[in-house]
Amino acid sequence: MNSKQFSIFDCQVIHFSKIHNRAGNITPLQNNIDIPFEIKRIYYLYDIPGGESRGAHGHKNLEQLIIAASGSFDVTLDDGKNKKTVQLNRPYLGLHVLPGMWRDISNFSSGAICLVLASELYDINDYIKEYDEFKSYKEML
Repeated sequence: MNSKQFSIFDCQVIHFSKIHNRAGNITPLQNNIDIPFEIKRIYYLYDIPGGESRGAHGHKNLEQLIIAASGSFDVTLDDGKNKKTVQLNRPYLGLHVLPGMWRDISNFSSGAICLVLASELYDINDYIKEYDEFKSYKEML
């Protein structure tokens, strides 16, 4: 299945293990075991001013796992036909975003940290930054 064929219904929230003891919690993540791809890049968003959103783009090949490392925020996914919004608010939950999805991240709580694990190195040519271009990309078969 290529990225043009994925839909929002293929993007799922993954529940990771949470190991608890009196000293606190830990959630281990391993390539191709807990995460359905090999991690090639990690980045995080933080200090997002109130009312601002991030994202507003699509990717042709990149897979992502989006985690609320702290606080909460909403991720709205759009496959060109359908939309869904997922609230992330626990560090042991991750939203697996497949290629060919438009994503917007909004409603950041104070102190929120959005951790993103990516399947590819940064490549400007993988980005679709205009929504009309995204719609055309998804319509081509």
